[in-house]
Amino acid sequence: MTEALFLETAHQEEQFKEEGKRRLNVSGVLRILGVSRSGYYAWKKRLPPDRELRKQKLKEKIVEIYHGSHQNYGAPKITECLKQEGERISEKTVGNYMRELGIKAQYIEPYAVTTTDPDFSSRLKNILDEKFDPEEPDAVWCSDITYIRTFEGFVYLTSIMDLFSRKIIAWVLSDTLEAKWVVDAVEKAKAAGNVEKPKILHTDRGIQYVCQEYIEATEGIQRSYSKKAYPWDNACIESFHSLIKREWLNRFKIFNYNHAYRLVFEYIETFYNTVRIHSHCGYQSPDEYEKSI
Repeated sequence: MTEALFLETAHQEEQFKEEGKRRLNVSGVLRILGVSRSGYYAWKKRLPPDRELRKQKLKEKIVEIYHGSHQNYGAPKITECLKQEGERISEKTVGNYMRELGIKAQYIEPYAVTTTDPDFSSRLKNILDEKFDPEEPDAVWCSDITYIRTFEGFVYLTSIMDLFSRKIIAWVLSDTLEAKWVVDAVEKAKAAGNVEKPKILHTDRGIQYVCQEYIEATEGIQRSYSKKAYPWDNACIESFHSLIKREWLNRFKIFNYNHAYRLVFEYIETFYNTVRIHSHCGYQSPDEYEKSI
């Protein structure tokens, strides 16, 4: 009760000051309320200074941005988000506040290269050659397949990324590794991009990407292939599949295909493509980046 009376007295005192009127007779009010003057001013001294109030507000914003990213953003991206909101703050300060809050981003472990194959097949050439920054959309796509464990067995995510914006332009979740699912993803990518053929489509050397069905589906497209057992050649799509697991899927006990599908849909369609900021895109989402060109 006393705290509420203190707040009301302080509010009236500030209101009179702002309006340029006579000072409120604090002693009279406190006497009527049965509160001591010394107690009131001792309470006012305990109020946090402006610096502490700003710090608290920044921490609240940091927590909001952090959870809005599904707990994936670290200090660099949170700093960028704060700057976009008009805040002036350094990455170091954001990092310190995050440590005080006990929050941190989920990081991806880098690939450990164990074997390389310098012998290029005449049929499976690496046209892309680790040039991951095309100057226009639909110039270079890349694709890969990853495994997702469920209680009912594995399901398989085939994704196709446009390297211009790092957007996932098509994905298919299947319960088998048949080549028809890769072909399905290719057709969806063509339809989504409103384009007949990209210039290059880069993949690994998996059987799904060298079989006759895939060759026919990609007729007219330059097919590019990674070196054997060398994931760096397809690093962008490999990195995305690590992201979706580390940032999202690994948090859940996935029951079956339908559960996995809902989770993949939520991550790609409502977060990765539309919300999640990328340093490659100037700290915009892939959708925002494409709209800005």
